[in-house]
Amino acid sequence: MLDLLGESLLLVRTKEGKLKAHYNVCRHRGARLCSGDAVTTSIRCPYHAWTYGLDGRLLGAPFLNQDPALKQEEFSLHPVGIALWGGFFFLNLWPAGPVGRAFAGALGSMPERVRRYPLESLVTGHRIVYDVAANWKVVAENYNECYHCAGVHPELCEVVPAFKEKGGAGLDWEHGIPHRDGAFTFTKNGTTARAPFAGLSDEEKVRHKGELVYPNLFLSLSPDHVAAFLLTPEAPDRTRVVCEFLFDAAEVARPGFDPSDAVEFWDLINRQDWAICGEVQRGMSSRVHRFGYYAPMEDQSLDIRRYVLERLGEV
Repeated sequence: MLDLLGESLLLVRTKEGKLKAHYNVCRHRGARLCSGDAVTTSIRCPYHAWTYGLDGRLLGAPFLNQDPALKQEEFSLHPVGIALWGGFFFLNLWPAGPVGRAFAGALGSMPERVRRYPLESLVTGHRIVYDVAANWKVVAENYNECYHCAGVHPELCEVVPAFKEKGGAGLDWEHGIPHRDGAFTFTKNGTTARAPFAGLSDEEKVRHKGELVYPNLFLSLSPDHVAAFLLTPEAPDRTRVVCEFLFDAAEVARPGFDPSDAVEFWDLINRQDWAICGEVQRGMSSRVHRFGYYAPMEDQSLDIRRYVLERLGEV
């Protein structure tokens, strides 16, 4: 069971091994089907015992199975779109919506850019949950530019000097951003005892890549670990951010595995970002603020506004 944007959802795996997602709402009278118990072979409503298969099909309705007015195929559970990529699952609360918003379009060319990173086989080595006092769009815009890096992230710029050069202009995210000489990953000293992921190119072993999957997934890829950020809007001025630190399973299984070099460095960077995003949110709330200005090195941050405007339509 998963609560998302005020909706209760059921995530199940069918006997064929496929992931399915449904609204946690009975098609009879709208009762909640599950309240936290694990689903095994079927989904049974606690109110009138209507029963559904894990694929969402109505299997039975007591005393109504022979009623010609009840067409079982018309009373399947309300579906939630679900797609898999890179070890993540993505949900669409409106699967019957515009075809132009299909999942493949959301990924674009990103899978090709990160194809050598073994995302599907990585495991979580650590997790931090943050409550950020800013709108999710502010957080996404901040992630999508490095104009702020020199002033907000001095420690990060020591490891990746390119982030402060020319205000972060001209960064080649497609091929990755180089670290300073002798550094190759996101830790305080730019090094680690962890081995790089097998299969990376020579460039990827010494560079950092960043990707944003709209609307709410950030991926920051180092040669030895990946920081995955999941944003959930909680209010117009508050966002829950779950930061998962992903590592090679063999590394995590080693005796004495310690992710703290990456975790502590990222936690420092994250808190710097969340603090400045909070200041942006407070400033935008002023009666005098109507709109801002995007410098050329902030072009990528315009993406989030394009994304939102496409979905708002004409205003």
